Amino acid sequence: MKRILLDCDPGIDDALAIALAHGSPELEVVGLTTVAGNVGIEHTTPNALRLAEFYGMDVPVAAGAQRPLVRPRHTASTVHGSTGLGDVVLPEAKRQPHPEHAVDYIVDTVSASPGEISLVAVGPLTNIALALRKEPRITEWVREFVIMGGSYTRGNVTPAAEFNIGADPEAASVVFEAPWRTVVFGLDLTHQARASAEVRERFTGLGRLQHELLAPCLDFYGSNRQYRELGPAIHDACAVAYVISPELFTLLEARIDVETSGRFTSGMTVTDFASEETNNAVVATALDQRGFWDLVTDAFERVARTMPADPAA
Repeated sequence: MKRILLDCDPGIDDALAIALAHGSPELEVVGLTTVAGNVGIEHTTPNALRLAEFYGMDVPVAAGAQRPLVRPRHTASTVHGSTGLGDVVLPEAKRQPHPEHAVDYIVDTVSASPGEISLVAVGPLTNIALALRKEPRITEWVREFVIMGGSYTRGNVTPAAEFNIGADPEAASVVFEAPWRTVVFGLDLTHQARASAEVRERFTGLGRLQHELLAPCLDFYGSNRQYRELGPAIHDACAVAYVISPELFTLLEARIDVETSGRFTSGMTVTDFASEETNNAVVATALDQRGFWDLVTDAFERVARTMPADPAA
């Protein structure tokens, strides 16, 4: 069993990534850390707590950075809704956040189990940059570091920048300059993981999970104009799926640098597949779509079978 620490900003696709992690027997989730991103930290942390209780997860949830390192906060509420989960309304969580700040929780967790924890970041990289500044040795202690972010072609918040990188380019620059190899799932890959009508048909019969979360999340997400034709891309689940089954992905080594000062290109992940000696990343370029959706569907079925009963029933 692989151990995973998920740094997230729930967020609709984060909600599905958390379900995938929880429903996969190959993974042990050792914690969720939250960051401001899709919506503010005042929503991402309660969302993570609510999702954990809804799924039946007994894991710490630690709140992290409230804003980017140097820039004003920028959210994606037009895509995820004002509270981050579209039209989904989950009960207030009974548990409180972990007393540690997310940065401290990340450092303490990976230092206590060197070589065992896959650190997966699916939001802006603010917490990770702060953790690196506090304890640079986390680059040696993690089993692997995986992100959803960036693009080697086009962005989605600007022509150059993907949201997670564009929301805090300075943090992303710190992360890519650190002495580790980042496994990157950018838009070029995640746009291959679209929840089409055929895919969504596979989720029918999943009870509360389907009716209370999957359907309303995907309906709201899919109403965004960039997703209406082909279905919403569930970006963040790709990074989690890699930890479970890396064979589902085609990967290429590359050098990635983050543009922080360009007038039109701030947040761009400048990707060079021919750098060789200075490579600092492994970039996912192609997805086994059938295998991916088999993996996701199996995990969702396990979550649906084991999640708590409706407290209102």
